[in-house]
Amino acid sequence: MTETASERDEATILLVDDNAQNLKVLYETLKDRGYRLLIANEGEKALALAERHQPEVILLDIMMPGMDGYDVCQRLKENPDTADGAVVFLSALDDVDAKVKGFSLGGADYISKPFQAQEVIARVATHARVIQLERQLQARNRQLESDQTRILNAISEGIYGLTTEGEIIFANPAAGAMLGLEPEELVGQNFFRLHFGTQDADSDDLPVLATCRNGVAEHQRDVAMYRPDGTSFPVEYRSSPKLEDDQVLGAVVVFRDISAELENERALDEARETVDVQRDQLAHASRLSTMGEMAAGFAHEVNQPLTAISNYVRVSDRLLSADELDRELLGQTLHKIEAQAHRASEVIRRIRSFVKKPASGKEVIQLDCLLEETRQFAEVDSRTNQVAVELDVGDSVPAVLADPIQVQQVALNLIRNALEATRSAGGKEPVRVTAAIIDGQFVRIEVTDRGVGLPEDAEEKLFHPFFTTKQEGMGIGLALCRSLIQAQNGEIGFERPEEGGATFYFTLPVAPVTAEQPEEAVE
Repeated sequence: MTETASERDEATILLVDDNAQNLKVLYETLKDRGYRLLIANEGEKALALAERHQPEVILLDIMMPGMDGYDVCQRLKENPDTADGAVVFLSALDDVDAKVKGFSLGGADYISKPFQAQEVIARVATHARVIQLERQLQARNRQLESDQTRILNAISEGIYGLTTEGEIIFANPAAGAMLGLEPEELVGQNFFRLHFGTQDADSDDLPVLATCRNGVAEHQRDVAMYRPDGTSFPVEYRSSPKLEDDQVLGAVVVFRDISAELENERALDEARETVDVQRDQLAHASRLSTMGEMAAGFAHEVNQPLTAISNYVRVSDRLLSADELDRELLGQTLHKIEAQAHRASEVIRRIRSFVKKPASGKEVIQLDCLLEETRQFAEVDSRTNQVAVELDVGDSVPAVLADPIQVQQVALNLIRNALEATRSAGGKEPVRVTAAIIDGQFVRIEVTDRGVGLPEDAEEKLFHPFFTTKQEGMGIGLALCRSLIQAQNGEIGFERPEEGGATFYFTLPVAPVTAEQPEEAVE
């Protein structure tokens, strides 16, 4: 059967009868009905015309010399090109056996002679329309099957159709390509034995088994599937059940080779580790640089208690040389020596803590303690710029999970920038450092100044490497701050207060509350 024959609007009707008068009657009856009419007066000619034109309806006389109507019908039904045509027998025979024989050979209907015009017209119209609709439906099904095949063949993922026992009843080319086989070679094999070396239904964790047997959809990644040669490859697969009236008929499995993807992920992880190491190294170098900038101030901080200690030692020496020892005054002097030594030790401890390369990473920290220590670090810059630093951390601010050294580095950098901006504007208002919880999941730390403010294009440049508004700056401070805060799973940014100046802020995630977590402040 050709596409042209099945898609045309007018139906083709083949009239077959050895009687010329009968043919004339049939022709006259149907000629103005919009049909294409063909005529044959014997069986062989009827078969030839039917094969060439694939008529929708064949009006076939039974009693013909040579090849009778039954033989013609049988031959028509045996030929795939003519098998779908509706054979309507014509005969004066009116016995039941003749009709049963005709229907058993594939006949669709029966018209008794002499013909009734209206009956012929009605029966031909009905069968012609039915056959046309069937051919259109078949053509559409073939088109859908063709489209489906093209789609399945074009998909890069492997696709299997499985029975409940795991027998492969369909495999697309991509599935064969992954195994080095043709799809036809996969059909009939057992999925579980082919790819996992077993058919053991007792293996509850066997991939896809629950889908085939129980209709449970699955999605797994990094599952090892085996090839016939024994090699394996990692896949990600999804399996969906084939259902009919809630009965599980098997599964459809879509899978893909993720070898290259896993390799890329490993390379990406290595790259991230390298970036983390380099960021820590840069942060360490930046802390050393900060200490270098603040060295003179810290030297003064340490020199003051050392000078006091020297003076108290001389006092103690005089007290010991006196004729009468004043034990009370000597004790007070020794306590003062101890206090000044502790003061110098604290300064040195803070410096060592700040410049060391931390090994512990993230930990639960209380911000009030950390920010107070940071404020003490900034006292040198505070005196130099003649601007105070005020700290306000509410009692309700929870502990955060972060690297304390890197958080302190960011806070100190923002405070020092704020102090310098205030001095540049000739202002005396203190720099304010605040902390408050937001959204119940993060703590936001703000550093606000009333300095010179920010340039109009700050959004585009401020956190970019090597951009700076300082004459002697390198432009890595804020860029590094952003990298450090992002490593803590936080965000950093700035705002322009209506009163002038600038507010820089960063967020840190609230530490998860656990039964083991102490309620005391953790430094």
